[in-house]
Amino acid sequence: MSILIDEKTPIIVQGFTGDKASFHASEMINYGSNVVGGVTPGKGGLIHLERPVFNTVKDAVNETNATASLAFVPPTYAADALMEAADAGLSLVCIITDGIPSQDMMRVKRFLMRYPKNKRTTVVGPNCAGIISPGKSMLGIMPGHIYKKGKIGIVSRSGTLGYEAADQLSKIGLGVSTSVGIGGDPINGSSFLDHIEKFNNDPDTEAVIMIGEIGGPQESEAAHWINKNMKKPVVGYVAGLTAPKGRRMGHAGAIISRAGDSAAEKSEIMSSLGLTVAPSANDLGKAVIEALQK
Repeated sequence: MSILIDEKTPIIVQGFTGDKASFHASEMINYGSNVVGGVTPGKGGLIHLERPVFNTVKDAVNETNATASLAFVPPTYAADALMEAADAGLSLVCIITDGIPSQDMMRVKRFLMRYPKNKRTTVVGPNCAGIISPGKSMLGIMPGHIYKKGKIGIVSRSGTLGYEAADQLSKIGLGVSTSVGIGGDPINGSSFLDHIEKFNNDPDTEAVIMIGEIGGPQESEAAHWINKNMKKPVVGYVAGLTAPKGRRMGHAGAIISRAGDSAAEKSEIMSSLGLTVAPSANDLGKAVIEALQK
């Protein structure tokens, strides 16, 4: 099994007829993802990439039985698109958009809380590369060819470091069960812990790589849960060892604002709680081998 998506997952694309959405939807279709249609308000009834276009997510869900979506929506309208997807009953939404205001994401998270936990939409992103279960389905913008099917889960705030981890796993003869990019924004739809729990229960995952960044408490919170509950080895890595305090570094969430936010502090916490910590991004594959041998 895979966490989140597999080859049968029916997917729609929000913002379907835009140029970026069209390009990546085409890549997903070529990869084998089960893209069943898309949504662009005002263009319902058209056919795009040989799939139907709908005016609303609810229409798309009713006609195609979609359970997941990939959202390419401008920042101004992204919150509305996420809430529309949740209201239509989708179980999973991956949003690629960068630059969504934090206040808007807070509004989305409050909106999601009105649903029971077992019926609540899982939001992956924003500002992320997406999700891939190699050989099965891709819901995102990553280069699918570098991901080889295997037994190692990846969950990362950084899209490109997620690619790097997948490439290293391929070169050492291991592969990826599922890779999830949760995004680098300070307020994202789902956290490390949300996906670490799923990997813990996935029989096809034997170990997990958790790639963090400076800023925020997510990595430390996940490490404490892993120490008490995880049945599988976890490799940790935190980008930004040389980042100066108080300066934003790339991602909106990558800013050291208080004690425990720096890469060195997070790495120390991970190590003290039993995770195998990779000393650099070049050592992710070696660290997985080390963790599996413990």
